[in-house]
Amino acid sequence: MSGRNPAPRRSYGGRSAEERRAERRGRLLDAGLELFGTRGYAATSIERLCATASVSTRNFYEEFSGREELLLALHRDINERAAESLAAAYAEASDEDLPARVERAVRAFVTVTASDPRWARLAFVEVIGVSAGLEQHRLRWRTRWEDTLVEMAAQAAARGEAIDRDYRLTMIAVIGAVNNLVHHWSARGQDIPLDDITAELTHLILAAVTTP
Repeated sequence: MSGRNPAPRRSYGGRSAEERRAERRGRLLDAGLELFGTRGYAATSIERLCATASVSTRNFYEEFSGREELLLALHRDINERAAESLAAAYAEASDEDLPARVERAVRAFVTVTASDPRWARLAFVEVIGVSAGLEQHRLRWRTRWEDTLVEMAAQAAARGEAIDRDYRLTMIAVIGAVNNLVHHWSARGQDIPLDDITAELTHLILAAVTTP
C-alpha cells in the first residue's frame, strides 16, 4: 500500500535516497506512536504528524495512504514484536512446569505491550472502531492470539498438566482480560506494578486450564 512514488536513486550528504526515505518513514512511525498514543488517533491530523516528524506532506504520502495506514503499521509492529517475544520465552521455558511456562510467556507479552503506555493505548484502544478494514486487521491478529493460546493449552493437556478440552472460548475470554488489564494499567498512570499484572494474568490462565 505504501511507496506509491519511489524516490530516485541518488545520494545526498553521503546517504542514498533509500536511506533518507527510510529515515523519514521511521520519524513518521515515531510521530504516530507519540501522537496516537497520547493525543489519540481521532485528534491527530496528517499536518501535525508531518510537523512532529519534520517531513513534508508529500513525503508522508510517499509512505502511507493516510493516517489509517500509519496506525495499521504501528499496530502490526507491536503485535509482531509481542508474538516473537512470547514465542521465544515460551520455547526457552519448554523444560519447566506449566506455571513457569505460562508466567514466562505472559511476562514477555506484558513487557512488550505495556512497557510504554503509548503502545498500550495504541494497541488496545486507538485501533478500535476506526474502519471496517482496520477492524478486520485487528480481528485477524486476535485470531492468531487465540490460536497461540489454544495450542499452548493443547500442549499442556498432552503433558497431563491441563484438562483436555476445547479451549477456544476460554482463550477468547482470556484475551479480553489481558487487553482490559493492560489498558487499565495504562489508563491509571501505571500505578499498578507490572509484576502484579503478570501474576494476575498467570493465575487466571492457570485456573482456566487446570479447573475441570
